[in-house]
Amino acid sequence: MSNAALEMEAAIRVEAPPFDVAKVRADFPILRRRVYGKPLVYLDNAATTQKPRRVIEAITRFYEEECSNVHRGVHWLSQRATDRYEGARETVRRFLHAAEAREIVFTRGATESINLVANAYGRAHVGRDDEVLITAMEHHSNIVPWQILCEEKGARLRVAPIDNRGDLVLDEFKNLLSHRTKLVAVVHVSNALGPVNPVKAVVEMAHARGIPVLIDGAQAVPHLHLDVRALDCDFYVFSGHKIYGPTGIGALYGKAALLERMPPYQGGGDMILSVTFEKTLYNTIPYKFEAGTPDIAGAIGLGAALDYVESIGLPNIAMHERDLMSYATHALLGVPGLRIIGQAREKAGALSFTLDCAHPHDIGTIVDQEGVAIRTGHHCAQPVMERYGVPATARASFAMYNTREDVDALVQALHKVVELFG
Repeated sequence: MSNAALEMEAAIRVEAPPFDVAKVRADFPILRRRVYGKPLVYLDNAATTQKPRRVIEAITRFYEEECSNVHRGVHWLSQRATDRYEGARETVRRFLHAAEAREIVFTRGATESINLVANAYGRAHVGRDDEVLITAMEHHSNIVPWQILCEEKGARLRVAPIDNRGDLVLDEFKNLLSHRTKLVAVVHVSNALGPVNPVKAVVEMAHARGIPVLIDGAQAVPHLHLDVRALDCDFYVFSGHKIYGPTGIGALYGKAALLERMPPYQGGGDMILSVTFEKTLYNTIPYKFEAGTPDIAGAIGLGAALDYVESIGLPNIAMHERDLMSYATHALLGVPGLRIIGQAREKAGALSFTLDCAHPHDIGTIVDQEGVAIRTGHHCAQPVMERYGVPATARASFAMYNTREDVDALVQALHKVVELFG
């Protein structure tokens, strides 16, 4: 372990309260339910996380006590709703360590955030014979918007390879950067395999050539400490439902200088200052990118989720999840015929695997009958599946409320799959 890692763990022991997984689990009402008469073991957190009572209550309180539209009302309810909405924006700013709240745009999630950048930034800066560079481990949401843009503009989508372990090949990535590269878009943590990309190095390589970088942080925000200023990325996107918040809400971080120069993505509502039939004057950032009535309750719920995570402490969560990942890796390898797909040097949150005797969909069906929820399929990352020569995988993904006993329940269920199909 590096000196920096040792210092961080020492700081955790001194400054952070001890991590009590039983206490954390008590905050999540759904974890008390039973499935097929068995206790629920929820290991599908990379798809969506469960919600703590604090988030549920924040959303309920808004609808029961403070429901009103934001920004345009002078009455008390509207002012209160606006304060809560903008307070959530400040919470996101603090969580990402952005310089200013106006650098935070509320969206429906990481997917819409990427599409916003592809349209508002990409269309203005990518032209014929230009290139957009991504990696071979991207989620479809960080592939398709760039394909659409490149097809429209006559540009080319370039793909940096990953090695057999699942790590990004940095030398190849660097070699693909050129004067034609107008944007780099890279995932921080792979949803399909779990590798943590060296995004700081990626940003430095791209910026050395004056190329802006978008980071897809959908899978990183629940597991890693984030500081967008330290990363120096130009855009960072994430979804609320991956970090214990509501579905349908997320955020785009963008450097203010870039956002100010970008045209609006959609028109109408709060993104305007004035409208005549001859000309429309657009609002300032971030409102220029928030057309129509926003998901006010979603933003408030997201703010509550981030507050909750900060109250537990991301360093505490990371230590707990590292223990789970190590324990699960060794436990799964004890299942006959099981192969873990992707053995990256640094991983977070997820383990993908196959069994010699059963298709992943059959695996998922059998373990579900044991009360264990995992994800099966291509995980919206079909090129990754092609890279490893498999049609699909089973994926167990972890959150702060999971335990070693959850892992044991999964392993026991997988042995049943082997008994049935082996």
